[in-house]
Amino acid sequence: MSKKLYMSILILFLVAIFLILGNLIYKITMKNRISLEDVYLKRNSGTYTILVEVHKKQLKLIDRENESVLKTYPIATGKPSSPTPLGTFKIVEKAQWGEGFGTRWLGLNVPWGKYGIHGTNRPGSIGGNLSAGCIRKRNRDVEELYSMVSNNTIVTIINGLYGPFGQGFRELKPGDRGSDVLEVQKRLQQKGYYEGSLDGIYGEGMKSALIKFLKDNNLSLTDKISEEIYSKLDIVLME
Repeated sequence: MSKKLYMSILILFLVAIFLILGNLIYKITMKNRISLEDVYLKRNSGTYTILVEVHKKQLKLIDRENESVLKTYPIATGKPSSPTPLGTFKIVEKAQWGEGFGTRWLGLNVPWGKYGIHGTNRPGSIGGNLSAGCIRKRNRDVEELYSMVSNNTIVTIINGLYGPFGQGFRELKPGDRGSDVLEVQKRLQQKGYYEGSLDGIYGEGMKSALIKFLKDNNLSLTDKISEEIYSKLDIVLME
């Protein structure tokens, strides 16, 4: 065997060894990195909180342990006639839905109805008050959030200085549901009229409490709650 041929075979052998070792090192590195990322997410997902700011049309994923905002997403929220529920809730359902709900669904334990964070097939609606009360996100954004949070993740929803009345006073009638209904229930309870559940649902118990309150205050009897009644309940928007 000539020296030149011998060197060629040796070089090919060394190149093959280099490629095999390089591929093995890459696989081991990627496996360790993925393992570390999984551990990190599992370790930290329990410290994640979601903050929804209706007035800013933003959803923030917060890491409480490190006191940092990990992600900020634009959202769409409820119409004035069907406002987004305010308060502190938990994620109780994760699903891959479709149609108008986009590609992912994160259901919340709101006591007065079925609400959640989901995608949309109308990305142009992001940034507006256009939903039936749910929180809409772009599909790619909700898919990312879906992968980072688990059931029982805390979701706090706020709406600026005026809270449930951030879009003004809604005329309430029996059957209505929402954070504004809950606030009226609280006021009627504070004044000694309402003894039912604080569930945000305008039912017969709340109606009876309202009628008794109106009688005691010499107001016209009605089952509709207008701005005048809000005022009598000491619910006033102050500048």
